[in-house]
Amino acid sequence: MSSYNDCIKFSLNIKDPLLEFLDISIGKYRNRDAKFYHAVAHLDQCLNCGSTNIVHNGHLYSNVRYPALDASLPVFIRVAKQRVICRDCHMNSMAETELVEKYCCISNATKRKIIGSLTEDWSMKSIARQTSTSTNTVQRVLERYGYSTVEDTDWLPEYLAFDEFRGVGRQLHFIAIDGHTHKIVKVLPTRLKKDIINYFKRFPLTVRNKVKTVTMDLNYYYDIMAKELFPNAQVILDRFHIVQMLNRSFNSCRIQEMKKHKKGAKEYNLLKYYWKLYLKPFEDLEKVKPYHQPRLKDTLTQEQVVADGLRLSPELENTYNLMQDISKALRDRDTDKLKDLIKSKDHVGNMMHTTLNTFKRNLHDILNAAKFDESNGCLEGTNRKIKQIERTAYGYANFTHLITRIQLEEKGAIIKEKASSWYIAA
Repeated sequence: MSSYNDCIKFSLNIKDPLLEFLDISIGKYRNRDAKFYHAVAHLDQCLNCGSTNIVHNGHLYSNVRYPALDASLPVFIRVAKQRVICRDCHMNSMAETELVEKYCCISNATKRKIIGSLTEDWSMKSIARQTSTSTNTVQRVLERYGYSTVEDTDWLPEYLAFDEFRGVGRQLHFIAIDGHTHKIVKVLPTRLKKDIINYFKRFPLTVRNKVKTVTMDLNYYYDIMAKELFPNAQVILDRFHIVQMLNRSFNSCRIQEMKKHKKGAKEYNLLKYYWKLYLKPFEDLEKVKPYHQPRLKDTLTQEQVVADGLRLSPELENTYNLMQDISKALRDRDTDKLKDLIKSKDHVGNMMHTTLNTFKRNLHDILNAAKFDESNGCLEGTNRKIKQIERTAYGYANFTHLITRIQLEEKGAIIKEKASSWYIAA
C-alpha cells in the first residue's frame, strides 16, 4: 500500500486493477468547487478478438461522479479511457472499468448509495443533494430498480388482510398483505370490485382454497368478494373498526344530548369536556380517588363523572352500556354474549341502532372477530408508513414510483445488502 495509486484506491474503496490514479486537484464544475481525481483506464488487448496486436489511439475523457463525505464539495474521477485499434480485426475498442457503466457518468458506487438512501424516509431532492446528482438521476435509479411485473400465481398466504389507502391523485388504492409475515402481497391502482376480482382470479382455485382467513374492515363488497374468491376462508371483521363504529355511535348520541343543554351549564360540561372518559373501558375508570374537576366545580372520581353524565338521559345510558358490553365481549372473546348483545332491543340512539343493524347483517364475521386472533393492525401500520412516504415526497404523481418506493422501504436492510452487488459491470 505504499504507492500513490494504491493509497487513493484504498481511500475510495476501488479495486479495479485496470484503473490507475495519477493525481488529485481542486477545480470548478458548473461554477462550484469540486475535487477531481485523475485516473487512466488501461486497455491491453482488443475487446473484439482478444488480440494484443493493437495500436493506441488516444483517450476518451469523462467526469464520473463519486460519493463524497462532504456534500458541499462534489467528487469527480476524471477518467482517461484508452482507445485502441486492432491490427488483426481492424476494430476499435475502448477501455471499460468497474467504476462506471459504459456511456454513463454516474459511478456505480453513487447509484448504490442512492438505492440505500431510497430505503430511508428521505425525499428524492434530499437524496440528490446528498449524492451531488440531480433529482432526475435519482428518479432513473428508482425506475431501473422497479418492481417485477412477473408474479407468482402458484402461492397465496394463508392469512390475508384487505384495506385501502389514498395515494396518487388522491385516489384510493387497494392493498393486500400477509397477516402473519406482514409482507405486501399486492397493491392495485384502484379499489374497484372488478379489478380486485380480476387480479385474484389469476390464481388457480386450488391456490385460493388454501387461504384460511381474510381480515378486513366493514367495506360492504370486500365481504362479498372474499367469500367468492376464497371459498374455504373465514372472513374476519377487524376488531378496531368494530369498536370504532361503536364509539362513533355513542358520540353521536352524546352530542345530541349535549346540544339540548345551555353552553356553560354543568350538564353541558359533563358531556362536552369529559368525552374521553365515556370511551374508556368502564373497569379502567378511577373509582376510589376523587379529583377536583374545574369545569364542574366539584371533586369527583372518574366513575362519578361518567355516572352523572349518563343520568341525564336513559337513551344515552342504554347506548353507553351497550357500547361497553360489546367491547368487553370482544376483549373476552365471548361469542354467545356478543351475539345476544347485537340482537338487543334496548332503546338506543339512532346511529347506534344503525350500527346494530350493520352488525346483524355481518353477524358471522363479527363473531369471527371474537373467535380468531387475526386483525388488520399490521395493515394499518403499513398504511401509516405509506402515508409517511407520501408526506415526505409531498405526494406522488406516478403510481409505479410510489409502489417501488414502498417496496424499497419495506425491504430496507435486504435492499441495502443487495445494493452492494448492484450496478457492478460484468
